[in-house]
Amino acid sequence: MVDDLSQGAAPEAGPPEAVVSSAALMKGQREIVIVHAGLRYRLRITANDKLILTK
Repeated sequence: MVDDLSQGAAPEAGPPEAVVSSAALMKGQREIVIVHAGLRYRLRITANDKLILTK
């Protein structure tokens, strides 16, 4: 049996990450503003249904 460490994977540390769907985050909008550390970031859904985050 081969463990994850021998394959280069880092051991898990801490609690699992939070998962939030883009639909829950966007609430029907194509663009939202996220404030982080006092700076504004724009998260938008493109015409090709991709997410882009810009400062």
